[in-house]
Amino acid sequence: MKGMIPSNYQIPYLMFNCCMPVYIPLCNNMHSYRYPTQPSYTTNAPSPSATITDYGPSPFVVNIEEAAKQNNTFRTALWTGEYLQLTLMSLEVGEAIGLEMHPDVDQFIRIEAGEGLVQMGDRKEQLDFKRKVYDDFIFIIPAGKWHNLTNTGTQPLKLYSIYAPPEHPYGTVHATKEIAQAAEYHNG
Repeated sequence: MKGMIPSNYQIPYLMFNCCMPVYIPLCNNMHSYRYPTQPSYTTNAPSPSATITDYGPSPFVVNIEEAAKQNNTFRTALWTGEYLQLTLMSLEVGEAIGLEMHPDVDQFIRIEAGEGLVQMGDRKEQLDFKRKVYDDFIFIIPAGKWHNLTNTGTQPLKLYSIYAPPEHPYGTVHATKEIAQAAEYHNG
């Protein structure tokens, strides 16, 4: 067919990092990508011994699974920009985030380790959406939904959350749930 690329023709796929482009050839068709086994980029992510801090709004690359599993705080902002925020959370066994609702913020949560119960609803006294979540599960909380997440497992529940727009001040670190509640009370 005119304008079609033969299936055995490999097209370079161009990725950019902070220093130089990296060409990754496609496999035998346009829908299969071959990724390098070693990352071809450098990261400004925290090392295991480094203190996790807010890297926003600068460009940022991180192994999010490792960062989430390393985090031992109730909540830490890892990246805060004008329209989006990435936070890491760790819930102790039996601990819950706490019932909350964000009127103008959509939220994405991914579980990296552990298991829990997510609840959502249109009213705080009627959380009729309930699902068990485990490693590699995600859930999305639409703006205006009441929600809670409780660690129902036998180990800390490690997760990351993306808020759009940001929900917490730049650089937020809440070592414990009690500190988070006090900060939220203080901020109104």
